[in-house]
Amino acid sequence: MVSVRRIAALLGPALLAGCATTQVNVQWTEPEFKGRSLRGEKVLVVCDAPDVATQRVCQEQVAARIAAAGATPVTSQNAGLTAGPPPTNDATLVAARGAGAKAIFGITVGADVTVVNPGPSIGIGVGGFGGSGGYRGGTVTGGSVGIGFPIGGGQATTGYAANMVLTDAATVKLMWSSKVTTPASSNVTAQMGELARVGVEAARGAGFF
Repeated sequence: MVSVRRIAALLGPALLAGCATTQVNVQWTEPEFKGRSLRGEKVLVVCDAPDVATQRVCQEQVAARIAAAGATPVTSQNAGLTAGPPPTNDATLVAARGAGAKAIFGITVGADVTVVNPGPSIGIGVGGFGGSGGYRGGTVTGGSVGIGFPIGGGQATTGYAANMVLTDAATVKLMWSSKVTTPASSNVTAQMGELARVGVEAARGAGFF
């Protein structure tokens, strides 16, 4: 009988191959705003993330991509800002309108999948033994017998998902939304960069940049 572990080992690479790149899972555009370009306009960038470091990296990466797309990113260190979706809170609207931003690009980052690589294995065995005597004073010896099994300590890596929303600052209406996912990795900075790249490219493809 083929073991479950053997099946997982055979299927694992094939299953992971389909999600080995950062990709847009779904996106939606409000027809009212279809074709509206934000090139040359100010856009407030807000990231929600599990920790401050990831939040700052996300914000910087998205802002850089928006600048490269032709808009002017605006960021704020105000901890009270939220990414959305609408209705965006008063603090976010005040920050956007105060900066003259026409839209709010909100990103909510969270863990999407965690992959645990196998940890080391430990072997337990009965060592060789020997003794004199036996038949005609000969020496009796026995070989070792052991078993091995995996123990804890495997390395876990996380793949992230970014829910992105573009909100009109004047009407507080949702203009565009998308979900982008990245494969598991130990390099969170690189993952945030890929999420920013793919997400802003998707918004540009939708006509907003």
